Amino acid sequence: MMLVSHYRENEVLRKSFIQLAADIFGLDFTSWHERGYWGERYIPYSYADGDQIIANVSVNELDLVIEGKSHKALQIGTVMTHPRYRNKGLSACLMNHVLDEYEGKYDLMYLFANDSALNFYPKFGFEQVEEHQYSTKTLTGTDPLPLRKLRIPEDLEMIEKFIYTRVPVSNAFATANSAGITMYHILNVYNDHLYYLAEADAILIFIREYRTVQLYDVICTAPVNMNDIISSFGDTDTIQFHFTPDQGDIPYQQEPFKRNGAFFVRKSPGLEIPPFIKHPVTSEA
Repeated sequence: MMLVSHYRENEVLRKSFIQLAADIFGLDFTSWHERGYWGERYIPYSYADGDQIIANVSVNELDLVIEGKSHKALQIGTVMTHPRYRNKGLSACLMNHVLDEYEGKYDLMYLFANDSALNFYPKFGFEQVEEHQYSTKTLTGTDPLPLRKLRIPEDLEMIEKFIYTRVPVSNAFATANSAGITMYHILNVYNDHLYYLAEADAILIFIREYRTVQLYDVICTAPVNMNDIISSFGDTDTIQFHFTPDQGDIPYQQEPFKRNGAFFVRKSPGLEIPPFIKHPVTSEA
């Protein structure tokens, strides 16, 4: 076995990695790579047995905006091992390699673990962080603002421009320089739920469930008034936010958010994660 990384341009290893991610998680990185969204900020660290990728820990280099201040961060993801090579400590070896490689270079590292790995990451200094989800009630009887549904591939160039030049979705807690991750979600998760709101010059990602709106992201190149975004939905009872909104003058309610798994953080001394935050779902790896 050999430790390999930065092999995006190696067709054999790249295809093996993509196949392993498909087999383990059902992820399809093919179109994401072919369209150029696998950028320099996404780096897999893997064990290869010959030409086959058999274990992996990937890092995503990005920034976390916490209470208006930007922090250099690494989001760890795509932690996986081929079934034939499990119980050999390969994931632990890769985690230790990543920790050594980036020690002192970033303000914090974080990841999202599934339920089966909740006891694994504390061994490497990661601590679980509780998240909270925000929601707000809306006025009934209001007329919605006109929204144009976006389609792929017809509107992909426009979507790219917004995502690669966007401002963080909030100053309370958000990500920056995470366009590659968001483009994966655009292609594979929310491709049928993209809308353009001309009045705010913003792309909204949302799903309407009867009288509740699940708002996943607000993508814009300049700050917008969240009241304008809320008004665009018209006659709706509740809007649930899948990110941490800025407080402003909107009466938010918040409650503990239970995901499948947990949010883990490993941070530098003195850096605090504020309470009542929700990591933006469209930049989760």
